[in-house]
Amino acid sequence: MITALLVLFYLFLPVAYTFAFSFNNYKKSNITWNPEGSPTLKHWKDPCGAPGVCESLVTSIQIGFLATVVATVLGTMLAFAMVRHRFRGRATSNVLVFVPMATPEIVLGASLLTIFVQGFSNVGLRLGFWTIVIAHIMFCVSFVVVTVKARLQSLDPRLEEAAQDLYAGPGSTFWKVTFPLVLPGIVGAALLAFSLSFDDFIITNFVSGNETTFPKFVYISYLRGIPAQANVIGFSMFVIALALVVGGQLIGNARKK
Repeated sequence: MITALLVLFYLFLPVAYTFAFSFNNYKKSNITWNPEGSPTLKHWKDPCGAPGVCESLVTSIQIGFLATVVATVLGTMLAFAMVRHRFRGRATSNVLVFVPMATPEIVLGASLLTIFVQGFSNVGLRLGFWTIVIAHIMFCVSFVVVTVKARLQSLDPRLEEAAQDLYAGPGSTFWKVTFPLVLPGIVGAALLAFSLSFDDFIITNFVSGNETTFPKFVYISYLRGIPAQANVIGFSMFVIALALVVGGQLIGNARKK
């Protein structure tokens, strides 16, 4: 129990620090606590008070949404193909899926930067919003494939066989039996993809050009002092993610009963 508490304390200490300093009445820098006028709620009342913070947040959400939708669709289709069908190159595909996950992000970022600058500059693709989206889709697909594959491999094939025995066609079997069973895995993969996209800094920093995402905003702000509004948004995102996880767990437990 003591070991578990120490590990949890270690894991959540940065979150507690972020929460505490969102109430700091700082003057120039939000790195040290200012006892004069602290704690204060003014940063929570005006989370967009710092210039550029909400603009960068909206950009990250937009990129995360687009990357999640495309990566979830592509990754789910690839997972079904790799689990349910036999084709030439299947073993190679299984290996290649893990390559983006195993490759250091700085290598991926530098490689993508080279591709975008040297390979696509002639067709009008410039570093910015869409290059970030393309890069995020690329590394999110692997995580979606792995997550959905694990869900597919855990399904009981007898359920689909029972549906076919009851004269359900391939389409009805898929939409009424297979897809509902795989849906929790797809939703989990989508949430993971969005989290990875929203959180990414290293690859984004290579391919973003003049576009600023929320992690990039925090990094740039560090040079002059991270505003407390960034702490407010960061902690709020943590609470939202925690609520989704707890809600999903409660729904799953209710369905089991």
